[in-house]
Amino acid sequence: MLIIEEKCAIRDTRIDVDDYNIIIRPLITEQGMHFANTKGAYSFEVNKKANKRQIKSAVEKIYGVKVDKVKTANRKGKYRRRGRTAGMTASWKKAVVFLEPDYHIDLF
Repeated sequence: MLIIEEKCAIRDTRIDVDDYNIIIRPLITEQGMHFANTKGAYSFEVNKKANKRQIKSAVEKIYGVKVDKVKTANRKGKYRRRGRTAGMTASWKKAVVFLEPDYHIDLF
């Protein structure tokens, strides 16, 4: 009897950067401020290779809060024209971070 073992190539998607390179900037919009006041949810632009665990730990370390859950979305770049020249805006990743009820982030 012959037993063949196959090693699966597991792709490592983690990024080895510090917390300040994971969170690029907070997204401050009217809808974002409404969600922050009612649901305790804050939105950030994050590194495209960052996963939910890295985003959670980065927000907890930078802002000193406890994160309940994280939702992420990859935003596709838009087609833009300027005269005859056409191009695309950059794609980016958005993260909505929900905090524990006793915590909040002062963005202003």
